[in-house]
Amino acid sequence: MKGPFDQSILSFLPCVAQLSPFHRLIFIPIGCHIGDRESFGCGFGRRGPRGNLGDPHGSHQVERREEEEKWVPVTKLRRLVREGKIKSLEQIYLHSLPIKEHQIIDQLIRPALKDEVMEIMLVQKKTRASPRLLNKCINSNKRTRFKAFVIVGDGNGHVGLGVKCSKEVATAIRSAITFAKLSVIPVRRGYWGNKIGLPHTVPCKVTRKCGSVTVRMVPAPCGAGIVAARVPKKVLHFARIIYVYTSSRGSKKPLNVC
Repeated sequence: MKGPFDQSILSFLPCVAQLSPFHRLIFIPIGCHIGDRESFGCGFGRRGPRGNLGDPHGSHQVERREEEEKWVPVTKLRRLVREGKIKSLEQIYLHSLPIKEHQIIDQLIRPALKDEVMEIMLVQKKTRASPRLLNKCINSNKRTRFKAFVIVGDGNGHVGLGVKCSKEVATAIRSAITFAKLSVIPVRRGYWGNKIGLPHTVPCKVTRKCGSVTVRMVPAPCGAGIVAARVPKKVLHFARIIYVYTSSRGSKKPLNVC
């Protein structure tokens, strides 16, 4: 049964309906209680339903995830992967097909894929100072950017290195991860001595040269570990080469030592 206060509130409802939305928000809470709490809607801002108060941006994350799922393939290789006709990276490497979209790597080895930032460097370049900036007494003869070195791998014979430069650290890391996924290559593994257990080292002595740097890897027996510097050890660990001897000679530029 409604009391006199409720009757007075109900008599004001037609007047409230004629108010602007802003004045309506101010006026309605004065009524102390009109119906259930659900009558006031889902709250303010981007919180969505009252059940998701702990995740204010949850709805936007769901929309972003749906957009990624609805991503349209551009290359024929991506369409074949999406249709399930190519199920492993080895099938791609067998025919030497170029990987132009990083979503291919995400779909094939996403559960086991890991990435790590090896180093972030500061890159400065001398530029020409404009008269407008000189009047403000700003040192404009240097342009500062950040270069990120990122390594990705699944620990099962696939590893990639990405290097990217940008004005912001987050953008450089994100772009380097994408570039590293596009640079993933297969790594051959073998045994030292008898073929017992899983492949644990390189199949034979390998020597490769890039620029002025020469790297040599020699198979090692079980228990020897990875005899290498910090950066080569991390790369070999991502490729799941557990025991190997290494030696390197050449330049010490930042790209070689990260």
